[in-house]
Amino acid sequence: MGATGCIDLMMLLHRTGHALETELTARLAEIGLTPRARCVLSTALDAGLTQIEIADRIGIDKTTMVVTLDALEAAGHAERQPSPTDRRARVVVVTGSGREIVAKADDLYREIVGSVLGSLPDDERDGLVKGLTRLMEGRLSTPMPCEKPPRKRALRHAVG
Repeated sequence: MGATGCIDLMMLLHRTGHALETELTARLAEIGLTPRARCVLSTALDAGLTQIEIADRIGIDKTTMVVTLDALEAAGHAERQPSPTDRRARVVVVTGSGREIVAKADDLYREIVGSVLGSLPDDERDGLVKGLTRLMEGRLSTPMPCEKPPRKRALRHAVG
């Protein structure tokens, strides 16, 4: 409870989100990947999407997407290939090594999220996930216009 007797929802979400992001970052680093890179690879798998389409789906800016994809290409996990439907566009294709590492990363992700949610009773787990999903898709789906909005924290690590 805050000084006014209200729940400090922003701080609860910030601290739990930061703790989860830190754990994911540390565990994925063990296999040479970042949470953002895992998200890009998982989204790109057999999807035939351009890097812009992937960036839009996962909510990152174009510059961050280019840097992430450059690192994934350098590591041999992804390639940009000409689109079969638009000769000006390039689709992101996950390589064999990318498929292997994203499978490991997805297993780690499921393990961590399962452990986090498993620390709650069933009724609280379901309610938390449903409530956050409803907020993200509804009331908090679009940021309010703001002259000086807070920066979205970027995951700072490149693919190893």
